[in-house]
Amino acid sequence: MTVNVKTAHTDAAIIEVIRKMTKFEVGSVVIIDSAKRPVGIVTERDILRKVVEPRLPVDIVRALEVMSSPLVSISPDTSVEQCAKVMGDKRIKKLPIVEDSKLVGIVTSMDLVRTEPKLIAQLGDLICPYYPLKKSKK
Repeated sequence: MTVNVKTAHTDAAIIEVIRKMTKFEVGSVVIIDSAKRPVGIVTERDILRKVVEPRLPVDIVRALEVMSSPLVSISPDTSVEQCAKVMGDKRIKKLPIVEDSKLVGIVTSMDLVRTEPKLIAQLGDLICPYYPLKKSKK
């Protein structure tokens, strides 16, 4: 788990989110409301699909308009295996960790692969969508 999670407010211009992702070399920023509760996440894919492709102005579009929501999250006591299952089932690569409505960390699919190589099969198509690791039944 990474504990220093990058965040932005719901009203932040998406260019601010992009600059934060670039500066800290991260693939996502968790979006928080005025009470600092995590309410969504903006990923590189969100930016490509919802801003770049439709050619929206990055200085006007707000994080709230681009974020994936509702936020799929887990508690700090969730097992590594359960994290992998949630990621696979929900087809997500980033899983914020929330305790008492506060963001305490984030786990990514690459974190799981680095620490638990046996979970690669569980993450399956999420990691390798063009070459599935699960054998198909014929």
